[in-house]
Amino acid sequence: MIKLIKQGVYYMEGKIVRESRAFMTSDKKEKAIRGTMTYPILEAHNVGDAENLKIRFDAITSHDITYVGIIQTAKASGLKQFPIPYTLTNCHNSLCAVGGTINEDDHVFGLSAAKKYGANYVPAHLAVIHQYMREMQAKCGAMILGSDSHTRYGALGTLAVGEGGPELVKQILRQTYDVKRPQVIAVYLKGKLRKGVGPQDVALALVKATFPSGFVKNKILEFVGPGIAGLSMDYRNGIDVMTTETTCLSSVWETDEKTREYYATHGREEDYRPMSPQQPAYYDGAVVIDLSKVEPMIALPFHPSNAYTIRELLENPYEILKEAEEKGRKLKGDDSFTLTDKIRDGKIYVDQGVIAGCAGGMYENIAEAAEILRDKTIGSDAFTLSVYPSSQPVYKSLVENGYIGTLMETGAIVKTAFCGPCFGAGDVPANNGLSVRHTTRNFENREGSKPGNGQLAAVALMDARSIAATAANGGVLTSALDLEYPKRLKKYKFDDKIYRNRVYFGAGAPKAEEPLRYGPNIADWPEQIALGKNLLMKAVSVLTDPVTTTDELIPSGETSSYRSNPMKLAEFALSRKDPAYVGRAKAVMAEEKTRRETGALPESVLSELGGFVPAEGTIYGSVVVAVKPGDGSAREQAASCQRVLGGVANIASEYATKRYRSNLINWGMLPFLCEKVSFSVGDYIYIPDVAEAVKSGEERVIAKLISGGKMRDIVLTLGSLTEDERKIILAGCLINFNKAKND
Repeated sequence: MIKLIKQGVYYMEGKIVRESRAFMTSDKKEKAIRGTMTYPILEAHNVGDAENLKIRFDAITSHDITYVGIIQTAKASGLKQFPIPYTLTNCHNSLCAVGGTINEDDHVFGLSAAKKYGANYVPAHLAVIHQYMREMQAKCGAMILGSDSHTRYGALGTLAVGEGGPELVKQILRQTYDVKRPQVIAVYLKGKLRKGVGPQDVALALVKATFPSGFVKNKILEFVGPGIAGLSMDYRNGIDVMTTETTCLSSVWETDEKTREYYATHGREEDYRPMSPQQPAYYDGAVVIDLSKVEPMIALPFHPSNAYTIRELLENPYEILKEAEEKGRKLKGDDSFTLTDKIRDGKIYVDQGVIAGCAGGMYENIAEAAEILRDKTIGSDAFTLSVYPSSQPVYKSLVENGYIGTLMETGAIVKTAFCGPCFGAGDVPANNGLSVRHTTRNFENREGSKPGNGQLAAVALMDARSIAATAANGGVLTSALDLEYPKRLKKYKFDDKIYRNRVYFGAGAPKAEEPLRYGPNIADWPEQIALGKNLLMKAVSVLTDPVTTTDELIPSGETSSYRSNPMKLAEFALSRKDPAYVGRAKAVMAEEKTRRETGALPESVLSELGGFVPAEGTIYGSVVVAVKPGDGSAREQAASCQRVLGGVANIASEYATKRYRSNLINWGMLPFLCEKVSFSVGDYIYIPDVAEAVKSGEERVIAKLISGGKMRDIVLTLGSLTEDERKIILAGCLINFNKAKND
């Protein structure tokens, strides 16, 4: 089904050829390296040198759990107006159901900021962020930066990147996105999908093949090959948005007549241009996918890479579900979590189905699900099915073509555009419930359960077609390959009046006289101090899991309502992973406050240091230690919550994503790496002359580890930092860095 080629390859004459068999001269290879679709796009947006890219994007976008913090940060850094098109969407806190007025207060603030600084504003329920950007903003050859990790518009010829909010702030302030030239991996598609196999099936197979080894981590995926021609644009977009789960940096696809037709349908044919690699083009590796061999997939808890074919699961249900069950019991801390009880009479029974968001809510997914369910019923027992079209134009076309009525007749509930089921703010399953979802993620607790309160549900990812087949079978897990249904769908029609009559189109037209409208929960970022000459850190949390997601660092769900209030949100940091973290971090912060006020550390700290007294000019803060933190969401709050609680660094074996490491840096935290050193909560780490090491670009520092009253030297590495990144860390955060530039 999928083959990984972990060596250089050439794409030539429509085929993948290994470098060892191509016999290219060095000058021909150099030309072929420039022959990818990625290379000229990056070059057109790069103001740095050939290897150290400094990218300026064509447009930026964020939603209602990120845009308040971004605008507040930019305002504190000297914002006058948005210099490039900025789209503010409202698809995460759109229910306005938690925290009293604060969700709608954020929306009011967003509209006022769009007017004052010049942005487009998409009201709640109108569209999820990525569907709107596909329909209205993507352009062939363009680059878009979003504050949501699933910012992916590669199937439309747009190189899009999801990063934390501070990276959008940099673009707003006409700074750059700095990254070493990424490697490019060819994803070669061949063959044709069978009826019943959907885009999520291809995506989950791709994630399963690439995520565990980190094969495409921080690289750009370039989709090529004859298999593309057989895929509709909804299929391409559905595969593309899930590339985030491979931990790649971005993606881009060959374009063709179907791409042109998509742009024409949306009234933007001028934004289309044909895109394909030159012949030959060189890639740093390849993923070969035979679409004809892809089967319906299911990703079991608690990661999209924990994927199996539905056939495999149904052939061996107990052993496979038992493995996921054991993971859940470890997470919950007892044996009350169950999955194997879903097996009855050799069948697997599911409690809930959801088709939603930027991955599942597209027209063809829902239309084909309706065809599978036509003249059937989901039944009147425990199983439920919720469907969320990804935008009002999609919803309208589904209504006009009869698909919404067909779904309603089955007992399915159709709702408005909303991202909630993806991050835990909508359709939260019951304790021990099993939900199958065509959404993007199924991390621990992401669907909204709280193990600390004795709650844990299970989410499995599936394609809309097999979810519909399961619904048609009364909640019995079923592959769409096992049902006969008409594949032919009625044509989608886009109605732009929906947006023309409701979206505030203010990009490029700021109204400086307009006031910002603040709600009582919208708070400024607390002041952060600059890095001192020396640094003393106390380990306040040590996470030993192989991977720590951003959902574990700062939970999603109802906490999203407090994203506009840094200190209130910080109270939730690591709450589902290490509930004692906040108290420990606050204790260190209080001790540092004493040091600043009196000039000396408290006696309690000095006694734990075993007689060691840090040199003058030492600042004191907390540090989180983890194996591989930062997988998943781009949310900056995974780092900023640590920072506002006095965090000064992370220590890790590696960072799961570039965006999490960038979030640490932008919040003035040192992204240390350390191998083969065991840390415990309460350990101290002292680094003399740390500011000079950062300033001079040192990648390696000698630190003193004080543990159990004993002291020894350890090596910490920082990796490569750009000049601006070093200055940001020295200043204490991006806000301080920009304030200093403006003074």
